[in-house]
Amino acid sequence: MTADLEPSQPAAGRRRRTLWWPAALAAVVALGLGVPALVSSSTPASGSSSSTPSTDSAEAGFARDMATHHQQAIDMSFIVRDRTQDQAVRTLAFDIINTQANQRGMLMGYLDQWGLTQTSAAKPMTWMGHTYEAHDGSLMPGMATNADLDKLRTLSGKDAEVFYLQLMLAHHRGGADMAQAYVDAAKNDVEKRLAQTMVNGQKAEIDLITTMLTERGAPPSS
Repeated sequence: MTADLEPSQPAAGRRRRTLWWPAALAAVVALGLGVPALVSSSTPASGSSSSTPSTDSAEAGFARDMATHHQQAIDMSFIVRDRTQDQAVRTLAFDIINTQANQRGMLMGYLDQWGLTQTSAAKPMTWMGHTYEAHDGSLMPGMATNADLDKLRTLSGKDAEVFYLQLMLAHHRGGADMAQAYVDAAKNDVEKRLAQTMVNGQKAEIDLITTMLTERGAPPSS
């Protein structure tokens, strides 16, 4: 896993090292400390715009909302890591943890560079005119509920694999739609490139997850 903006696109037959816990832990610790080092100093978020984005801009709204969306994907991936020994699922979880932790750090770094807060009183996805009734921890389309996460923590083996894949499929679909909405509305070239990377990477993983569910004889949703 490299530190550039391009996410890996895992293939079902690919084998990677299994000792990925230290790298994943380091990424999460960095996020917890609010370290902006995940944002390359050579790639400022100012983009081509001469003005700093306002707190109610699409730039700030996307950064905040996608960071929240990504954090749940990271959380779910850590949960399944302890619930299965299946190498394909653990490899997917590894990719999601590292890629989305890196991207989340970049989004938080953009807000820091713009002098904006990491949270806002505005409802999620207001910047894109989207209305979504938040419920039980599901703040945006595709996000799992608290009940879903609690259930995932009780499962193991194939049951955990299938439920994780079903949750992540819905999560990626919601995330890819949000990233595409920002690509279409973007005024900041740097953040737009990152969002396009998210669209490409998550669509590739949607195809992979669909295949993995088929291999396990499971439907796309629970």
